[in-house]
Amino acid sequence: MSTAGPAHRVQSAVVEYGFPQGHLGHLTSEEEEAFKNFKALCLEKGYYSPGEEGDYGTHDDATLLRFLRARRFVVPDAFKQFQETEDWRKANELDKLYETIDLEHYEETRRLYPQWTGRRDRRGIPVYVFEVKHLNSKTMSAYEKSAQKTHSKASTSTTSPKLLRLFALYENLTRFVMPLCTALTDRENRNTPITQSNNIVDISGVGLKQFWNLRGHMQDASTLATAHYPETLDRIFIIGAPAFFPTVWGWIKKWFDPITTSKIFILSSHDMKKTLESFIDPANIPIKYGGQLQFEFGDHPMWDPEINRVTKWEEGREAFPEGPMFWADVDKGKPVDGSLGATTEKLKAIAVGSTEGGKERREDVCVLTRTLPSRPATAASKSDGKLNSHAVEPELVSAAVAVESRPELLDAPMEEENSESEKAEVQEGNLVPASRPEPTTFHTASEGLPKAVEGLDLNEKVNGEALGEPHATKTANLLDQKLPVGEGAK
Repeated sequence: MSTAGPAHRVQSAVVEYGFPQGHLGHLTSEEEEAFKNFKALCLEKGYYSPGEEGDYGTHDDATLLRFLRARRFVVPDAFKQFQETEDWRKANELDKLYETIDLEHYEETRRLYPQWTGRRDRRGIPVYVFEVKHLNSKTMSAYEKSAQKTHSKASTSTTSPKLLRLFALYENLTRFVMPLCTALTDRENRNTPITQSNNIVDISGVGLKQFWNLRGHMQDASTLATAHYPETLDRIFIIGAPAFFPTVWGWIKKWFDPITTSKIFILSSHDMKKTLESFIDPANIPIKYGGQLQFEFGDHPMWDPEINRVTKWEEGREAFPEGPMFWADVDKGKPVDGSLGATTEKLKAIAVGSTEGGKERREDVCVLTRTLPSRPATAASKSDGKLNSHAVEPELVSAAVAVESRPELLDAPMEEENSESEKAEVQEGNLVPASRPEPTTFHTASEGLPKAVEGLDLNEKVNGEALGEPHATKTANLLDQKLPVGEGAK
């Protein structure tokens, strides 16, 4: 049995499928075969059309590959998730939601959630910033009331209004930010589409009670991304962790999918600057986090200077406007889903949304010209032992939760239709193994506090205690009396 493919030895989603591994132009022969079979299955089931010559069809390759990576290139599992996502998008009219959402409602939501700085890391992946302290009970209560009045022309009767707005932000990531970053070719692997994002998550000033109050919100957002926007996250850098965080992380992480937790890195204040700079040029790191970029949470993006090199603005414009936007092929006028289409040479940015009174906005913003070949090379690239093509010193990463290794996954090419394995079954021409690791215990946010923290005072906060000292609160000590504050965060 072959063990060369990533489905056979997954230790960490970050290591195995970190950009550019597992992306277009960097697939092994096994992954290429799985990709071909996946597209054939999607076509057979009516969920994908390759389109005519010169057209990328209903979905571009980069988007389809996200589902395969998420399911370790196990074709039936990837198709199941893709099918469920397409049905979900249709039921919630996601395209219409994004293109007709009220601009004020969109902006209100953008100010609360992770925000694109307008800059990229050293590999060309967009960098987002998220300050959690702004999500206090008063703000969230006001937001939930406002969300009940969310306006768009989409029919989504069974979906929570506050999640509708979150959908719009994910659509902005896949339909605007990723295609734009793909077109900026001042990077290594310039032929490989950008389909992920990096997030700097600042949890400084967040008390234990606020963490607990946000549990439902955090889990809803993670569930949404994992189910319907797979493999759009490259990694999360958590900074500003309070003294009790190493302890509470043990139960907070159980609210999330293990693949998501494998991409989270908890940085101490001592390591924050040098770690961020190993991935992001200082010019693209906000000043608050040791860089040079004059960006603060709540600001609009500080647009990358490289953008002006490849864009021609419509008369009277010098930058992108507020609100939702997407890219369309200049010649065909067809929206680009996920990332740049294989043969697209010029794209037009279109600003959409609805203004007060329900009037729809549809304005041309600029034309972007890309210079990529028609399709990235398909020859497989060998790993050089580096993380995402950049050497990273182990001590720079304070804590990372790795996905459990799954060597028992089977080598299952589509041709093995007559397999008689007792523990696996043939589905859609594939021998189906377990496709992803599962947490030993997964707590939903609605299940209440774990027994270890029941009855504790959630109002207690840390008051500037240094890392490495005993816990600063009674609550933190009761959570784990033996664990030093600095353990796992040095």
